[in-house]
Amino acid sequence: MESETTTLYRPVGPSELALIREVGYTGFPPRLAGQPIFYPVVNLEYASQIARDWNAKDPRTGYRGFVTRFRVLTRFLAKYEPQQVGSSMHVEYWIPAEDLASFNKAIVGAIEIVAEFDGGRES
Repeated sequence: MESETTTLYRPVGPSELALIREVGYTGFPPRLAGQPIFYPVVNLEYASQIARDWNAKDPRTGYRGFVTRFRVLTRFLAKYEPQQVGSSMHVEYWIPAEDLASFNKAIVGAIEIVAEFDGGRES
């Protein structure tokens, strides 16, 4: 079915969240120089771990981290292999930076903020 979607998560800091907000929660900003891959993750636990343990402990983020949730057309994701990068919970997709515009077009609905971390404490 063409409308089948896969739910993904993305941990972000305040700067990336501001860029997502600017486009009405419909897509992710282009990768910066030196960021050849966009890494959405497949579960809330992993995204929360990154937002809590990295973003919210980084002075460059103002000690804040957020978890976004969004749906992507499953048929779009079919050309990418999920990558396990640690334990069984650490699974992510590696989307090349040049594919991010197409990825954004495959997002169905709005990107939602589902968790916020401040200095390592969940809000």
